[in-house]
Amino acid sequence: MKLALDTNRYTDLCRGLAEVRGIIEEAEAVYLPFIVLGELRAGFALGKYGVENEGILLKFLMKPQVSVLFGDHQTTHFYASLYRQLRQQGTPIPTNDMWIAALVLQNNLALFARDRHFDHLPQIPQLKLY
Repeated sequence: MKLALDTNRYTDLCRGLAEVRGIIEEAEAVYLPFIVLGELRAGFALGKYGVENEGILLKFLMKPQVSVLFGDHQTTHFYASLYRQLRQQGTPIPTNDMWIAALVLQNNLALFARDRHFDHLPQIPQLKLY
């Protein structure tokens, strides 16, 4: 399975949640959307363990099955489609999560997140551990 990690699941991994670690270790490929990378580093900048957390992140990114997932011009089309859908449904979600969802759809990945608002996008395959 190829999966994209949301910020909260990366945090769960770092906190040592065994179920999360198991899923990530069994994945064929793990993608960290660049938006998640930005959210993590923003948190590091505000916290008192920023240097330590950055080191842990870099070690994670060096694993052979882990890659950073970047957007391109096609991503913007997926984003626009999701934006329209969510507006029509009356179920907006945070902007960063719409970008993550667009990358997941574009790259045919499963999303590993803890946020229930992704349930408003049934076309996104999700791994759930609520």
